[in-house]
Amino acid sequence: MTSDGYLADCRARLAFDLLANTWNSVVLWALRDGPSRHAELRGRVGGISSKVLTETLRRPEFNGLVERRVHAGAAARVTYGLTPPGRTLLGPIDAFGAWAFEHGDEVMAAQERHGG
Repeated sequence: MTSDGYLADCRARLAFDLLANTWNSVVLWALRDGPSRHAELRGRVGGISSKVLTETLRRPEFNGLVERRVHAGAAARVTYGLTPPGRTLLGPIDAFGAWAFEHGDEVMAAQERHGG
């Protein structure tokens, strides 16, 4: 695919959109070690309200990246885990995070220079 193909291809736009929301990538990364319950996941992510976490989990679930499982029992519990396609996003998320660690200071300096 040519670089211009990324501009026109709705699949490429979908991929960029999936990672454009800050919480999507953070939540997917937080699930990298296996399924978690809502409260565990919220503690691991930090700085996210219960409501926003629920909304965030719905997006990747809708897109087939996260699976919600209800475990039967006296007190039914729900866990969230990555699906195989969701797991494939861990590499790009890791690469993007590595880029941020390497260039984040430069980006923040540029924002300050421009009054941001």
